[in-house]
Amino acid sequence: MLKAIIIIGGPQKGTRFRPLSFEVPKPLFPVAGVPMLQHHIEACAQVPDMKEIILIGFYQPNDELNHFISSSQQEFKIPIRYLQEFAALGTGGGIYHFRDQILSGGPAAFFLMNADVCSEFPLKEMLRFHRQHGENHCGVLLGTTANRTQSLNYGCIVENHETNEVLHFVEKPNTFVSDIINCGIYLFTPDIFGHIGKVFQRNQQERIQEELTNGKQMPEVIRLEQDIFTTLAGQKKLFVYKTQHFWSQIKSAGSAIYASRLYLKQYHQTHPERLATNQDGTPKIIGDVYIHPTANIDPSAVLGPNVSIGKAVTIGVGVRVRESIILHGAVLQDHCCVLNSIVGWDSTVGKWARVEGTPSDPNPNDPYAKMDSETLFREGGLTPSITILGCNVSIPSEVIIRNSIVLPHKDLNRSFQNQIIL
Repeated sequence: MLKAIIIIGGPQKGTRFRPLSFEVPKPLFPVAGVPMLQHHIEACAQVPDMKEIILIGFYQPNDELNHFISSSQQEFKIPIRYLQEFAALGTGGGIYHFRDQILSGGPAAFFLMNADVCSEFPLKEMLRFHRQHGENHCGVLLGTTANRTQSLNYGCIVENHETNEVLHFVEKPNTFVSDIINCGIYLFTPDIFGHIGKVFQRNQQERIQEELTNGKQMPEVIRLEQDIFTTLAGQKKLFVYKTQHFWSQIKSAGSAIYASRLYLKQYHQTHPERLATNQDGTPKIIGDVYIHPTANIDPSAVLGPNVSIGKAVTIGVGVRVRESIILHGAVLQDHCCVLNSIVGWDSTVGKWARVEGTPSDPNPNDPYAKMDSETLFREGGLTPSITILGCNVSIPSEVIIRNSIVLPHKDLNRSFQNQIIL
């Protein structure tokens, strides 16, 4: 018997995914036409003997989350429930807090994954790898190869090349350690809770001491990467399974467009019915494009590559859309052009307007390149990146919006470039 745990986090103070996360929890943001989290759940549901999927986070339960959970249960025929943390407890703290719920029913092992990654999720391969390495270890980490420079932005894994044992683990090192990076997808046995428990007890003693000495309350955070993996590395307790398939973080809106491209490409094998095709009386399709069945699109429009059109979207005569996500209820009026952008819910782009961003994709000439963590500002100005229109934004006719972030409910009256419009 197996279970799967997905860490969905909670409302973030940072701005890298805003203004999109104002409207929906980030894990429910649509990537390649379906909520980000649905890709994880679908992969978990395909693993044999999977009995339950548990979501852990500190979002307040809301209608959108409840509706997503109930519809996913019906679609994938598997129990799914949400456990709310009282505060952000970290990846280790969250699962330790709910360890009784996770261990109920006696699972032999459980998957743990972060919601903000996109991947082919080679869970069956990880399970096979786990069983091949006997019963004395307590975890398998999914790893992938990054280039030397970008590896410093991730958890780095040093492995025994013969046995795949994790010999050393460093989270975001200052100097090069290894080109194998942690993907944030794990398979653990229940033994992992014994190791987390030792850290919890040690932290409790330190918290009590700190409160007595300084009167400060330390947060009850346990981080798997810094607190657990660094300790267990080299003790024959952790192994790494390296994937050659795609993997990327989804930390920013720009990375959501890149993740959409990866999933749309995967649809050729997994969901060819989701990909639009060229037919008489339909818009011209270039490359991989997802169109929701309720969208109303003029046949003279040209879409693609890497375009996702949401529910009830209206697209007029001669519209061009490329490398973009158009969300529920948006209206693209005649002859407008949308490139490298996300158009928010119920937003309108006027006639002959141009909405354009700068792609932040990995280097296509480097097979091991990953998405760079975008900083919002660089050298005193806004970093050129994709353009984001929040929900219910109105762009007038014949203007250009380039490399800008527009917060929700704005009626613009002129062109903007490299600005955050509050």
